Amino acid sequence: MKNKDEKLIRFISISESHRAFGLPAPQHPLISLVHFNETNPFNTDMAPIYDVLSFYKITLITKNNGRLKYGQDYYDYNEGSMLFLAPNQLVGTVEYNQDTHAYILLIHPDFLFGHPLAKKIKQYGYFSYSSNEALHISDKEKEIILSVYRIMEQELNSRVDEFSQEVVIAQIDLLLSYVNRFYKRQFITRTMINNDILQKTETILEDYLNNQESLHTGLPTVQYLSDQLHISPGYLSDLLRTLIGQNAQSYIHEKIIGKAKERLTSTNLTVSEIAYELGFEHPQSFSKLFKTKTKISPLEFRKSFN
Repeated sequence: MKNKDEKLIRFISISESHRAFGLPAPQHPLISLVHFNETNPFNTDMAPIYDVLSFYKITLITKNNGRLKYGQDYYDYNEGSMLFLAPNQLVGTVEYNQDTHAYILLIHPDFLFGHPLAKKIKQYGYFSYSSNEALHISDKEKEIILSVYRIMEQELNSRVDEFSQEVVIAQIDLLLSYVNRFYKRQFITRTMINNDILQKTETILEDYLNNQESLHTGLPTVQYLSDQLHISPGYLSDLLRTLIGQNAQSYIHEKIIGKAKERLTSTNLTVSEIAYELGFEHPQSFSKLFKTKTKISPLEFRKSFN
């Protein structure tokens, strides 16, 4: 096995990644779908421990008898777990074992060039989720995903013609739409865990604003929240959007405006003093946000309560 201290390896092409796993060259230089199973096991001796890819990577684990290493941490991925990586993410590859069965789909951005999916794929937040925020699909959902993979597998292993790329891109589009739906389902069905995250988010923001942390460190950010919650910013925003119809930034703004209203009605502080207390560098920025959210200025709001 490779030494843990080895340098991070960047793969520019899909062909380079294939060589690292001891695989034959891909049928198409810009896309690859590999099924690792009993007849095609992982070559764990050749695979690098850490890497950075210049292409998208979608992993569907269909069988796992132990922990998998992802980046520098180990996770207990279940059968039916899906992991997503966007190009140039600074994370490691999964350290598989020969008993792990998985489909790995590699898509170079150039393969999507000129197609609407090239822009659409960047809008799917789950490509920026952390490794411990994997999608866990049911048996029924897994069959749906596998049916899409089988069509792609057949198309990529068949004779390439003028329609091949269109067919494969259509299947990728379908796959990503299903994943988006299944993640929304995961947000909803994991009620206890997600409500706990929502409650912790509110508590963190309340403490931040009540303790006047913003006076010293500035406005609370999505990154600050996600760091406190130990989840990725993208996952937090998508979770909040599903639970309360707001992304993380909008939720932060709502809490800031709520605190501003409280200060405007219960103190004699000036608008500028309240703005600085809340973490704004410029009072004009505070007034602009306040008016955007409430349709009236801070002074007009204060007058309405007098």
